[in-house]
Amino acid sequence: MTPSAEAHEQAPILLRPKSDPDPTPPHPNRLARTNVLRGCDALSTAVITYALPLLVLTSTGSTLLTGLVFAAEWIPRLGALASGGTLVDRYGAARVFRTANAARTLLTALAVPALAALPPEGWTAITTVLLLGASCGGLAELSFLGIETTSADLSRRAGPQAHRVQTWQMGIEQGAMLIGPLLGGLLLLIGGPAMLAAVTALSLAAALIRPAPTPRPAPAENTPTAGLRTGWRTLRTLPALGCLVAALAASNLATGLLQASAPITVTHTFAHSTATVGAIWSAAGAATLAATALCRPLIDRFGLWPIGATAAGIASAACLAAALAPTLPLYTTLVALLMGAEGVMAVVLRTMRTHLIPPHAFGSTLAVTVLLVLAPMPAAGLLVAAAPARLLPALLAGCALLQAAALTWCFAGLRHHTASRPTTRPHVPANAS
Repeated sequence: MTPSAEAHEQAPILLRPKSDPDPTPPHPNRLARTNVLRGCDALSTAVITYALPLLVLTSTGSTLLTGLVFAAEWIPRLGALASGGTLVDRYGAARVFRTANAARTLLTALAVPALAALPPEGWTAITTVLLLGASCGGLAELSFLGIETTSADLSRRAGPQAHRVQTWQMGIEQGAMLIGPLLGGLLLLIGGPAMLAAVTALSLAAALIRPAPTPRPAPAENTPTAGLRTGWRTLRTLPALGCLVAALAASNLATGLLQASAPITVTHTFAHSTATVGAIWSAAGAATLAATALCRPLIDRFGLWPIGATAAGIASAACLAAALAPTLPLYTTLVALLMGAEGVMAVVLRTMRTHLIPPHAFGSTLAVTVLLVLAPMPAAGLLVAAAPARLLPALLAGCALLQAAALTWCFAGLRHHTASRPTTRPHVPANAS
């Protein structure tokens, strides 16, 4: 890293930007409302993300179609990010969030009678599931940008204790991951329409509750790609953020491959039911929930870098070991360990980008960072669709080694960064932390 780049990273932008129009701590009511909205949105996303590939696998037994459904859910997410940041900056986080959930409510409500009337193994039903997965994937990303922008505003108000707000948000998301896959797997025992009815109810609740307002600047350009250009320019001026995003993108390739191949591994390699897949991801959600709760006092004491680097090492080792796991209990334990470490790294990323990204370009820059981090997810689905089942362990092991190399490079570069040091001067009220 060059001295000039390092000097830029030490700039006062790491503290709360002076342009923040409202530096007061977040009110507990705003935190509570944001937490409820995050919970409804994350739970509906978790249910449909994990249940749709299972629905296709149980209906057809095809690993090719299972991988395609996983990819179909993720590719539109990347497309939504291309314009999502611009929409948030132009129309406000609250409007984008509520509109996305209202649209998801309508789509899933219409799909309930359609899937109930169609034979589950037929091509019409499979096509319906693919289109539904693609549509809900894009809408999920728009709602995420909306609620994440709201959360970032609360984090900026929390100042040096921003990671406390982020651990709350991560805890809610991981609680949804704990419940969502298990709920989806159990509802699939009743049928696909029951699962979609639950998603409809959760999305409707998220659409009806009004999020807390956030500052919304007028964008300088009105083209759909203006936000991407603004976000990319901002990202290029923040080497620390770019380093973190690149490493997490490599990590997501390994994690995405593990997620996409899990139904195949559990049902084919270990000969267990689809309900077991939901139980595995619920165990992973519990581990992540515990890890994010534990990392809060550890970050308070040691700073972001030691905790993030430790989590990176655990994630890489667990991913490599999961590729070679000979039994289902060991596989389940390693998946839980991996996802717990990934959750801690997500807290590190969110906390650092809250400090680093200027508020006036937050939506656009957030969209670019999320786009880059999530780009490997559909690629993972396509790899699972293309590779024979017997080669999946070797493929996952190779991605785990790539993950280890990328994370080592990233945290070596961030070792002396200002934002990675222990936080001091807390000024968040106890009831807001």
